[in-house]
Amino acid sequence: MINTSLANNHRQVTGLSGNEIFCLDKLGYRPGQLCVGNSVVAIGVTRGIGAGLSSLGGGEVEEITHLVHDGRQRAITRLINEAKLTGGIGLSGVTFELINHGGNLEFLAIGSAIRSKDRPDSEKETLQFSTSANVQQLYCQMDSGFKPLDFVFGNIAYSIGVGGNILGSLKSLKRGEVKEYTEIFDKTRHKALMRLREEAKKVGANSIIGIETTLAPLMGVQEMIMIGTASHHPLLDEFLVNPVTSDMTNEEMWNMVNIGYLPIQLVMGVSVYSLGLAGGIMSVLQSIGGGEVDGLTEVLYEAREKALARIQEDAINCGADEVVGVKTRVYDLGGGMVEFMAIGTAVKKIKNLTTLHPDLPPQAIIRDHETFFDTMGNKLDLDQGSASSSRRMQQGPIALLAIIVMIAVYVFKIFTIR
Repeated sequence: MINTSLANNHRQVTGLSGNEIFCLDKLGYRPGQLCVGNSVVAIGVTRGIGAGLSSLGGGEVEEITHLVHDGRQRAITRLINEAKLTGGIGLSGVTFELINHGGNLEFLAIGSAIRSKDRPDSEKETLQFSTSANVQQLYCQMDSGFKPLDFVFGNIAYSIGVGGNILGSLKSLKRGEVKEYTEIFDKTRHKALMRLREEAKKVGANSIIGIETTLAPLMGVQEMIMIGTASHHPLLDEFLVNPVTSDMTNEEMWNMVNIGYLPIQLVMGVSVYSLGLAGGIMSVLQSIGGGEVDGLTEVLYEAREKALARIQEDAINCGADEVVGVKTRVYDLGGGMVEFMAIGTAVKKIKNLTTLHPDLPPQAIIRDHETFFDTMGNKLDLDQGSASSSRRMQQGPIALLAIIVMIAVYVFKIFTIR
């Protein structure tokens, strides 16, 4: 059992910046202490074998999904308990870190408590909310009419699998979309969003705002995690069964609400395309000669158009007027295949809607400059949604299969010696 009473030893220590403290004061709060929760986990031999077998089939690797989810959930629970112990009314800036300790993974949850301005430290308050937003972002949320309820997250670990690799490789010999890959990526990523919604419904939220999405290699597969703030807006009660989702930044959302728009749905479009065998050969020849590589230009264009058309279709289906803040990412999957992903927020015009104040204070927009620089190179970076991470995802099933074979050989030798 973790001794959370140690948290009383740093009551005057906060993770909030000067700009955040200014915004807190405008909201009627003052800074509380920095709070931490953690959980160290090991995958274990039995679960590792199960995960390896699951990843061979492709799709979600449930053993790793649950292991990672449970580790993060324990860290969050301990973080919340520490915040309650300090007597804060809220917990802001909740975020995850992941640290590798020689094969054991430490899930770290960090946040800063918030206290009422007129309450002394000796008088404890009931923790009313937690949020992924820092206080500057929280100011934007609350001035837009959103009441924060709870920090929520949804995750999924997934793999293309050996079957997907083989079938996908055969399909990729022909130029065009590789639907097997598209379906795997699209289905798994929407599962993470669905789980985020389920967590929000548990606390009676009608919206999840400020959603941040991270793709990263983890334990030989790929993980997608979404975090955000489950909230309530008085004009969105029709969405209690299916909460609104938004990945607009909080400043963007304030601007949209100010001119009368509310977020309706986070929309994602995915498309995996192959250059094809013949197209790949032609591209190599064109690359040698120089100039535009026609085949690759066309494939990338078509993949983008397909993904954008899918988010357009989702926006129409949910009755939105626009899709804003669209981010696009291209991943090199190797073998002449690329994945194009588009993600944004569908919004709808609401009559007579605006923010509580006509302007944001500068302190809610100013970004703090970094004053600590780590050049040690041993901190794990979770934001690795790049070509290299995608390739590592392809290699995951093979690596796990190798581990299973090594364990089997080791066990066989032991029984042979006996």
